[in-house]
Amino acid sequence: MRRALIAGAGVAGLATALALAKSGQEAVIFERATALEEFGAGLQLSPNATRVLASLGALDSVLPLATAPRAIRILRGRDEAALSVLDLSNAAARWGAPYLVIHRADLQRALVELARRDPAIELRLGTELVGYGANADKVQATFKRGLLTMSEAGDLLIGADGLRSKVREKLGLGADDAPAFAGRVAFRATLEAAALNRAASAPVVTLRLGPRAHLVQYPLRQGAYVNLVAVIEASWRGAPPGHPWDGEADRPALLHAFAGWSAPARALIETPRNWRAWPLYTRPALPSYASGRVALTGDAAHPMVPFLAQGAAQAIEDAGALAQALAADADTARALAAYSEARAPRASRVQREALAQTRIYHMSGPMALARDIAMRGLGPDRLLKRYDWLYGA
Repeated sequence: MRRALIAGAGVAGLATALALAKSGQEAVIFERATALEEFGAGLQLSPNATRVLASLGALDSVLPLATAPRAIRILRGRDEAALSVLDLSNAAARWGAPYLVIHRADLQRALVELARRDPAIELRLGTELVGYGANADKVQATFKRGLLTMSEAGDLLIGADGLRSKVREKLGLGADDAPAFAGRVAFRATLEAAALNRAASAPVVTLRLGPRAHLVQYPLRQGAYVNLVAVIEASWRGAPPGHPWDGEADRPALLHAFAGWSAPARALIETPRNWRAWPLYTRPALPSYASGRVALTGDAAHPMVPFLAQGAAQAIEDAGALAQALAADADTARALAAYSEARAPRASRVQREALAQTRIYHMSGPMALARDIAMRGLGPDRLLKRYDWLYGA
């Protein structure tokens, strides 16, 4: 039985541990945070992710905490004109698994509970990876816990340690590729549905498009809450000054970006007392996610802007593919190479497509008019068909 060391207890790390345990491996997750506190806001789990969760036996734990939206409505931000309505009611029949929306904390909590019940998984909090070495037989990783430094041996090391991955930094799979600010900031808020009109908490994902900005809303926790994501373009070069990963929002900038939008859109922007700001970052696509006995998953491998709502979904896909590769080959290095070969082309395409969607969402003037005409001309069925490669994989 292999022993996998996993750096990071986010969605990527937890899903990877569950997948490995399901395929007969042992997994030890090392997380630098001392407690897994509620973090983030809503996220979308498209069928390519829920299909993997089902294969891991995790979907039954996730379903009671999630909402299955009936449709995705795409509106023009300035006047609420309908551009398209994509029917999701038959998602399970079309793609083999449901389309869900869920609070990130609820998803993480469900995965943590499953991990803690699995005897093949150990979760160590307050323990940070500081270095590692690998040879043909083993991986030796060094961790810091408070003032103590400890060493752990394993058969493989998985870097699920996010955008600024220490595992990726040392692995050297690409050129110097420090995270680069993507020129956009995502503002997030979660509201009690009672603070809004009834339509706002309907089981629908609503996407409003406008010049240099877009706004997404959908219900959470069985309609008790509404998740809002407002993405605006920012003119900073390099890292945005004064903005940590999760910081207080620049409310005047947010209000200004949506000043010319419809009354319902402005009401959604103005209602939350507290918005949080997430500057968006990119890194170049990697040609490989593995080297020897070390591999990357999730944002450590392929951080992506959220314009296809695929960050968590691609991390979950990684977990399923990694476990499948390890179960199929007793040679660990060869199995990790096979995992990389299976995942890198697809995840890199998702990265590219998400960046392309960025430009489409934020068009203005004649380009926006052409986009709106094209979207209406395609119709919902042909527009939805464009996602078959992503959701049906």
